[in-house]
This record gives sequence, C-alpha cells and structure tokens, in this order.
Amino acid sequence: MNGEWYVGGRQREDSTMLYRLEIENFYSIRHPQAVDLRVGDAVPDEPGRFDPLIPGSKERAVRVAAFFGPNASGKTTVLRALMFIKWFVQHSHQSQQPTASLPCERFNATGAADAPTRIAVEFSGPLDLSLGDLTTSEAQGTWRYELKMKQHHGGRKIVDSETLKQKRDGVGKWVKVFDRQGSTVTAGKSFGLGGFSMVIDKVRDNASLIATLAQFDHKPSLTLHTAASSIGGNIMIERTDVSDHDMMHYYALNEGTVDALNREIQRIDLGIRSMRIHRGPNGPIAFFEHEGLEQPMPWQLESHGTRSFVKYFPLLNMALETGGIAVIDELDVSIHPLVLPEVIKWFHDDRRNPLKAQLWLTCHAASLLEDLAKEEVFFCEKNSKGETSVYSLQDIKNVRRTDNRYRKYLSGVYGSVPQIG
Repeated sequence: MNGEWYVGGRQREDSTMLYRLEIENFYSIRHPQAVDLRVGDAVPDEPGRFDPLIPGSKERAVRVAAFFGPNASGKTTVLRALMFIKWFVQHSHQSQQPTASLPCERFNATGAADAPTRIAVEFSGPLDLSLGDLTTSEAQGTWRYELKMKQHHGGRKIVDSETLKQKRDGVGKWVKVFDRQGSTVTAGKSFGLGGFSMVIDKVRDNASLIATLAQFDHKPSLTLHTAASSIGGNIMIERTDVSDHDMMHYYALNEGTVDALNREIQRIDLGIRSMRIHRGPNGPIAFFEHEGLEQPMPWQLESHGTRSFVKYFPLLNMALETGGIAVIDELDVSIHPLVLPEVIKWFHDDRRNPLKAQLWLTCHAASLLEDLAKEEVFFCEKNSKGETSVYSLQDIKNVRRTDNRYRKYLSGVYGSVPQIG
C-alpha cells in the first residue's frame, strides 16, 4: 500500500452512501453472501445512525457497519472484497503487468475452481457522469457495479464481466451504463464511448474498463475513478500497517490533521497534551508532550496503543472531512476499549460528520456491541467445510434494543463465537 494508505478523496456536498456488498467464491466465502446496510421501514429513526439513501428517499442505511466473529471466521474477507473493488476501479490498469493474474483467490475447494468469483456493490448518490464531478449533479439515484472473474488457462484469474447500472431516484429497473462481457463492451449514452473505440480494444483481461479509460481522460471514468478514492483502508490482500516513515511525512505535510489529532488527544485524555512534528536529519520526527513530564517523548518510546491510534487517525479523519468511507480491519487492536466508542461517536455526530461518512470495521471487543444499534452489527462464522456466512443482528428474531447484547453474544445466543473444548 505504501503511501496510498493515506491518499484521500475530495470534499463533496451531496451524500454518497454504500449500502450493499455482495461476495461469492472469494477467499473463505464460497456461496453468495450479502451485506445489506439498509434498515427496515418500521425501524424508528436514530439521529446520526441512519441516513436516507438519497434526499427524500424512504430507504435508509447505517453509517457504521461492525463485523464480529471468531478468528479466521471471514471478517477480514468482507473488508478485503470492498477494498479489492476500490483497487480494481482505481489501479488495476497501471499497477500490474499485462499477463499478471488478478490478486485475489477463490474458495479453496475443487468444486469452486470453475465457478466465477463475484463482487458487487450498490451505492447511492448523484447520477450524471458527464459533469466530471458528482457533487454538481442534480439527478440522484442508486448505482450497481458488479465484477465477475474466472480462472483462465494456466491458473490466471481474469475478468469475465464488468457492469455498471443506475436507477434514477432509486426506483424502477436498473438501466445499463456499460456492460463488458469478455472483450465485448457496450454502453449507454451516459457513458459516452464515442471516440474511445481504439482504447476499448486495448483493455486488458486483468484490468478494469474504468481504470483503463481514466488513463485516457475519459470523463465519466475519471469521475468514477475519483469517487473510488473516497474509500480508504488498512486492508488489501492482507492487513497493512502504514510505515512510520509514511505516517510522519503525511503529518508533516498536513498540519490540519495534526491540529485535529491534538484536539482529539486532549479530549480523550490519553495523558498527552499534543503531538508535534519536527524536522530531523533523516526526515520528520514525532514528539509527544505529556502531562507531568519535563521533556517531550519521541515516537519510538510511546505505547503501542498510542502509536496505533495516531496511525489510524488520518484514515478516520479523512473520511469525516470528505464524506468518504473508512475501512479498518481490527480497529480494536491496541486501542483501549473506552476509546473505541468515542471513535464510533465521531461518525454518529452530525457536527463531527456533516457529510455522512461511513465506517466499516472488524472488531473482537464485544463490549462495543452496547454502543451500536442492532442494524449496525454483523456477524461472520464458518461451517465445518470452512465456508463463511455473513448475517446481521437484525436478521435474528426476537432481538430487543434493550437486550444486554454483550452478555448474549458471549453466551452464544447470536452464534459466531469461538467453540472451546
């Protein structure tokens, strides 16, 4: 990931919300699984938790999606699928060799070898791609992007199909924006492929049509390419820890993020007054001023928990500032359980999150269940064949909002807990 870990999106005025993710034959997910963030019509509004998909829509979705389950249950696979789509749309054309296999794996079973790997996302927002900036579009609706991959000769994984559809106002039938089946591409007027036939003929079997056309200044593809940049996370194939070097340089170039971090540090009361970035002989160096200590403490002497919080903060802050999506695997690692609810509250707070940013996270801290609405909670578990299933707490019958979810989860009422003994 390198420095891309902290590459962010752009400020926007219209809300775009990711509300559905579908995964099939991808790592531990064998059969089709859907993560649907929409809430039922009868669910009462909870300020800061549910937002309409588009202005005036009765359909709502959550801002926070938290995934719980035992180790190796497939939680990371869910986030990995979302981040793979981001990578594919943004970087698949320029970041790999023409003959390379797409960097993902199917389910590890003989019967899955000939089955396609499929990932689809649905999201809401402005519809007009010709403007080059979705924030200036007046037409609103929903989108569906779907990628299918197959095993080619020699074991290469390549694109089988790639499609993009939209619904004006989020109702009615899906309307084709473009459809790619193998090497054949067709498109509607809104995608404007006139004059790009020579480029289409050169789209590789391991690259996105969008990522390819964006390199040739195709305006609709550039718009979608830029929209994908609003997703930032610490996971691609594996969980990635940004290097100290990249983190220091990011803070050195973004004084506003340093100021935002210091405001949160002081409010959360980590015993630290502030972080300061100084120029050293080999690049920027971070020092921390502590309550009661005479001299600032250097980065390498800080606790692992403090360093984890400082490293994750740009991802969280960037999503909140741009209305994007922060995707963080194992957010609770080394971060105090009392700090975790505070991070969740940032996304629930309309003053802190006026652009309705979203947070997708995996977590083992069961205590966090008490700070989440049941519509924000998802579980992952594996069966005896190693196949992951994903389900929501709202799918479980007789779950009341007044339940002690922490106790019920640990006692196995909701499933998705380690089996010991």
